[in-house]
Amino acid sequence: MLTLEPVYMLLGAFLLFAAVADLRERRRATAAFWAILALPLLAGDAILAAARNGTHWPAQAMGVGVISLGVMAALGDRRTPGDEAALAEARRAEADRLGNRLFGPALLIPLVTLVVALAAQYGPAPLRALVDAKQSTLIALGIASVVAFAVALRVTGARVVGGLHEGHALLDALGWAALLPMLLATLGSVFAATGVGDAIAALVAMVIPTDSRIACLLAFAAGMVLFTAIMGNAFAAFPVLMAGIGLPLLVQRHGAHPAVLGSIGMLTGYCGTLLTPMAANFNIVPVVLLELPDQYAVIRAQLPTAIGLLLVNVGLLWGLAF
Repeated sequence: MLTLEPVYMLLGAFLLFAAVADLRERRRATAAFWAILALPLLAGDAILAAARNGTHWPAQAMGVGVISLGVMAALGDRRTPGDEAALAEARRAEADRLGNRLFGPALLIPLVTLVVALAAQYGPAPLRALVDAKQSTLIALGIASVVAFAVALRVTGARVVGGLHEGHALLDALGWAALLPMLLATLGSVFAATGVGDAIAALVAMVIPTDSRIACLLAFAAGMVLFTAIMGNAFAAFPVLMAGIGLPLLVQRHGAHPAVLGSIGMLTGYCGTLLTPMAANFNIVPVVLLELPDQYAVIRAQLPTAIGLLLVNVGLLWGLAF
């Protein structure tokens, strides 16, 4: 059965490649950053197994490594635009030659992810047995990324090493922001485990009439947007709002369908992602990469979409969740 382990190993191997490449360029802080990040991807199962057997020092060492990532994020010697100046003209000429074919590999990622995930859940029994159903979406994303990489090499005529170097250059340009989705999702789990959801439920009960279905629904939608804007990621806001409002008030008290509430509720949180500089990897890093004069240019462009999507999502929740 295919699990997430091969995906983690591929990610870890790529991060080690980036670390070695940065070390050769004498960018030691950045190299150490990617090398430490590669360790839990390559040895995470061994670290967990050691902890279960009573050997805690590997997990403790990994904890020190995680803390050190924050220090090195501040000290990292990021790639400057001058590093890529010699390749800029060649890249521009190659982009003109390939045209819209460049979008093909990127569009393959969501398409292949959807096809593989649906096949793993609803396909023939022999096919379903090949993929771990609990992790089918992430496994499908890993497969789609490998397929897209292979197609990109075919479309561009590049070599594998060239593709890895381009990925390394993009990773260095993103820097620590590449970790934000993972870290913020973990933050949401921590908040949920420490009872933040219960505190929100108590506050909501004091402010709104909990017997009103529409009031609870609006509080849930607005809370998803607000918490996502504060934390920078809907994955961080979702467990907190579901524990505080979604499950106790909308599902248990008012009978909302949990699958509909969860899926559209998460999409509602993404409206907050479009509006916040805390989602640096989405809204600030592109500004830096494109050298835009207004650091909030991406957020300003996304504002109408966010508001329109929020109104549509509230309508969908009201019409489909009950």
